[in-house]
Amino acid sequence: MSAQEADTTSKFWHDLPGYHRTALQLAAAQMRSVVAYGGVLAKYHQDFMQPFWTALEAFLSTEQEKLLRHPTADSMRDYFELLQFNLQVGEKGFQSGINAMLEYHGARANDAIQAWLNTVYKRDGETIVDFTENEARLLETLLYDYPKAIRAIKPEYGFHFDDGGYVKAGETDRFLIYQVLPTNTEGVRENGKPVLIVPPYVLGANILAFLPAENKSYVHAYANQGIPTYIRILKDIDATPAVQTLTGEQDALDTRIFCEILKKRHGQPVTLNGFCQGGFVAMTGLLSGELDDLVDALITCVAPMDGTRSKALVEYMQHLPPRFRDLGYAVKRLPNGNRVVDGKVMSWVYKLKSMEKEAPFFSLYRDLKIFDNGAAGTANISKTAAAINNWLIYDRGDLPEAITKMSFDSYTVPVDRQGNLPFKLFGRNLNFKRLQEKNIPFLI
Repeated sequence: MSAQEADTTSKFWHDLPGYHRTALQLAAAQMRSVVAYGGVLAKYHQDFMQPFWTALEAFLSTEQEKLLRHPTADSMRDYFELLQFNLQVGEKGFQSGINAMLEYHGARANDAIQAWLNTVYKRDGETIVDFTENEARLLETLLYDYPKAIRAIKPEYGFHFDDGGYVKAGETDRFLIYQVLPTNTEGVRENGKPVLIVPPYVLGANILAFLPAENKSYVHAYANQGIPTYIRILKDIDATPAVQTLTGEQDALDTRIFCEILKKRHGQPVTLNGFCQGGFVAMTGLLSGELDDLVDALITCVAPMDGTRSKALVEYMQHLPPRFRDLGYAVKRLPNGNRVVDGKVMSWVYKLKSMEKEAPFFSLYRDLKIFDNGAAGTANISKTAAAINNWLIYDRGDLPEAITKMSFDSYTVPVDRQGNLPFKLFGRNLNFKRLQEKNIPFLI
């Protein structure tokens, strides 16, 4: 645009009556809001429904086999019950989403009215154009800025074993262990009692080194006290057939190998430290007897030992027809013939269980409230929020079927009155009384 054209355009704009200019600005801001809202709505629904297609493929494959083993009348009844169940779940999600929308826009309605009054009576304060532009900017933050922040946090989030803060200490066909070095000036007490941290299969290891530079890291909380701290890392399941076929017995045997290395290096038995599902598998290895004389203490953090005590999940399973309480609906077969459990489908099951908090409409308005600080300008995206979502989006991997079956059994069959878990390792009962017999402190 030439200087003359720019002057002409500027003169035209300023010569417009004030309310015409306001109307044009408002229309432009409203258009931005509509476009951004449509994009955000589509994105949240797409992200939520993405695992559905994988789950549908596994469902159809499993049902092809089951249809041959069930009478037609039973199948029709089961499908009708499944439809009712789906409608109940959908209703929960729809109702929570509507409530979240009404709550958000209800709270904003007073601000909008005030902005209109400021505009009409030319009073100081936020105008309706300012209000609408701020709404558009907030939606655009969710649509554009938030995904960028989530990707950008990767160098600061989780483990980066090539950055000099970790030392490889052992390896098997399925696992690696690394020593976690302190991030402060504290040195490692080489004669100290070693801690081996076992991360969950489902959540991945990165969540345990959340944001080390921000002092938000489970593993560094130990290492920064000078404790010899080690983390067990599962190899890439996509590229490692030995991980795809991993069993509970192999998990225990590999843990034994690592404990032997650490006991020899530091001259003391190991403290086994399991986080979430990692605490569960650490417990099973300990109860199997394979870690005797190598591990003399157990720490677990939010580890589900008897999943049947989870009220929310039990209620979810009780409403699901018995025919469909089958791990096979989440299993997929790889090109090499090995079967693994699809991590995205498993995470989707947990979302369905808490549909009133995970529905896409509810999630959208929850995030809007997080970024709406009531001030004009770009919303502040914290590193914590970005890192959590990086974990949720990018850390979901597939799982070994045998390991998942152990957790599945613990969530469907309670620990018996004698203290036995509902499955065995090495053909042996896994009884909690063994901890007392071996005098192993158990810190929860």
